[in-house]
Amino acid sequence: MSGVFFDVPQYRAKLKGLEERVADPNFWSNQEAAQAVLRERKRAEEQVGAADKMDAFEGDIEAYIGLAKEETNAEQKNDLLKELDKELNSADAYISELETQTLLSGENDHLNAIMTIKPGAGGTESQDWASILLRMYLRWAERRGFSASVLDETPGEEAGIKSATIQFVGENAMGLLNGETGVHRLVRISPFDQAARRHTSFASVFVIPEIDDRIEINIKPEDLRVDTFRSGGAGGQNVNKVETAVRITHIPTNTVVACQIERSQHKNRDLAMKMLRSKLYDLEVRKRQAETDKLDETKMDISFGSQIRSYVMQPYRMIKDHRTKFEVGDVDRVLDGDIDPFIRSYLMAKKTRGKLTAEPDDDVE
Repeated sequence: MSGVFFDVPQYRAKLKGLEERVADPNFWSNQEAAQAVLRERKRAEEQVGAADKMDAFEGDIEAYIGLAKEETNAEQKNDLLKELDKELNSADAYISELETQTLLSGENDHLNAIMTIKPGAGGTESQDWASILLRMYLRWAERRGFSASVLDETPGEEAGIKSATIQFVGENAMGLLNGETGVHRLVRISPFDQAARRHTSFASVFVIPEIDDRIEINIKPEDLRVDTFRSGGAGGQNVNKVETAVRITHIPTNTVVACQIERSQHKNRDLAMKMLRSKLYDLEVRKRQAETDKLDETKMDISFGSQIRSYVMQPYRMIKDHRTKFEVGDVDRVLDGDIDPFIRSYLMAKKTRGKLTAEPDDDVE
């Protein structure tokens, strides 16, 4: 059955040919070509592995069905049906994950991602909402087995954060998080309002790819201003005592990045330069996209100011994506990091409808 979807014979033959190329004594004579072959081999291995896993699911499900049909003991038959139900749920979850992977075909989808979260107007309310979003994305990364590092964070005066920059390291991190760019809206009874009134808060999320060494970005040293400062927050003996944190300003574009996660100024500088290269690359991509969109004004992208999703806690509980109309009632589960259904619905809608835009709200103010 899986061979119909994965064309297993083709991928097995392709994998065999790639293995022969890797085994060639001169394989590493061209580093760039070698890395390309290794990436191609990995994709072929993933396709073959997925097909094998689907075959295993199919075999186990057929076995449980056969045993349940033959079993005459009611209790044992019920146990078999429970195991069958577990296997079906596992297969369904795996197929959904494969479906998501097939939707990630963009040029930068496979790269790591750098996310920036900033509160909107509203002081403590919005700053607290920004910190809730930060926790949500960190929990999402944990659920997926991704590495997530808060590279830079500025705390709010009373609660929450003024800004945070997070690096997500994992397969297709950029492709999965790309649709999170935009403005996220929260409606709740404010924990900071003694009158217990309902408040609406906003926070923006901005995601760019972490550019790897295969993409060349030319940065002139004379175009940079590097400042050092003391790191904030808890840390080792160097943190807060010496100037290990680094802030780099790209003067021509006025692009500013900062990193304070490491105890070494050198390591913070390296990470900050990675962030700068990614931001400059994204700036150039957006500039080219803007020029392209001028030729076709019917095309609208998800702009930084678009309100893409509402998280309503009162007077009812519902999270709704305004681009896809996808809704979830379990607010707590989503805020605890279960955002994959929203990611999947966005990718599927984008695949079928092209560029997506947020429509005006039709829920409570």
